[in-house]
Amino acid sequence: MTDRYGSDVLATDWRAPKRGRAVEAVAELGAVVEEVTTDWCGEIVAVDRDLGTLTLEDRRGRRRSFPLGPGFLLEGRPVILQAPVRAAMPAKPTRTASGSVAVPDARARVARASRIYVEGRHDAELVEKVWGDDLRIEGVVVEYLGGVDDLAAHLRDARPGPGRRIGVLVDHLVAGSKESRIADEVARSALGAHVLIAGHPFVDIWQAVKPDRIGLAVWPEVPRTVEWKKGVCAHLGWPHDDQADIARAWQQILGRVRSYDDLEPALLGRVEELIDFVAGPGEVPE
Repeated sequence: MTDRYGSDVLATDWRAPKRGRAVEAVAELGAVVEEVTTDWCGEIVAVDRDLGTLTLEDRRGRRRSFPLGPGFLLEGRPVILQAPVRAAMPAKPTRTASGSVAVPDARARVARASRIYVEGRHDAELVEKVWGDDLRIEGVVVEYLGGVDDLAAHLRDARPGPGRRIGVLVDHLVAGSKESRIADEVARSALGAHVLIAGHPFVDIWQAVKPDRIGLAVWPEVPRTVEWKKGVCAHLGWPHDDQADIARAWQQILGRVRSYDDLEPALLGRVEELIDFVAGPGEVPE
């Protein structure tokens, strides 16, 4: 049947103001609002959360403050203005890139006399990126040698002893390799008691980065007649004509490393072992 009297007027919000009911809105700087009791219209130029006020500036540059809350029009509609929500401070990391417990605001310790040597610049940069926080807390400095062929001479200059331990991270430390023979000679020498040589099985530190981090299933096999890094770059389709190309390639690889989880376990254990050795009891600052 047709309702001869029309719809029920009480079924609607018949008491609602013509402009609609007020809704909550954030008092954003730059928004133009009108205060209804004074007809003051202006741009929001300041919001004081502690005092619960906002300041409006009209077109003549005059300013006036009002309490936050109801009584404003925004784009002709009634609003209840609230202070903007303070951005939460980003949570401080609880772990370092190496997985150690982070020590917020920790100051770097005075450098120890002990050192960790690595073969090259790339090794040093990778160790710094992942273990840098730990090394600063322990006061351990990492230096690169430019290869291990002259390791014995470097160690004689360093004069390792009870208060000056030396740890050495060596590439390709596998049975029968040149690196393993050098390590054995150092271990048998008079300096051996204060030197720890730890190595990983990879041809180069690049291989310690998990290959899937750069889109590979495995690192490529490079013929012995081809310089290994150039062979890798060629496989990836990266420029490799000169040392600048190799440096840029390494930066691309290093950029994919965020934490220890991006590295192979065979490297992780060796670096931790070296840090424990050089930061052990009895070490003294320089």
